[in-house]
Amino acid sequence: MLVIEPITHIRRDEKNVAWIAETNTKVIEVAMDEAAYGWDAAEIHAAHPHLSLGQIHAALAFYHDHHAEFTSQMQRQVEDHRRLRAEAATQISRQELLDRLAAK
Repeated sequence: MLVIEPITHIRRDEKNVAWIAETNTKVIEVAMDEAAYGWDAAEIHAAHPHLSLGQIHAALAFYHDHHAEFTSQMQRQVEDHRRLRAEAATQISRQELLDRLAAK
């Protein structure tokens, strides 16, 4: 008799964010390593040695199974980053702040 065992490496929190179970790592973090850098599981493991290869493969499988959702989320994060960078351009720099403090 064939028994199918569920993969339990991934969980969703109350905000529906996918996490690698028993870790502080979101699935999207591993997905972005693959999407942005083209890293394979071994390279991701080198960057996240606290994750097992099984956890990484599970995260990548979950990412590919929910590709549209993650692609949309990644795009929103890029847009948010660009918006925040544009807003920050009007703020004073660290050096300007230090100069002001020194002038007092």
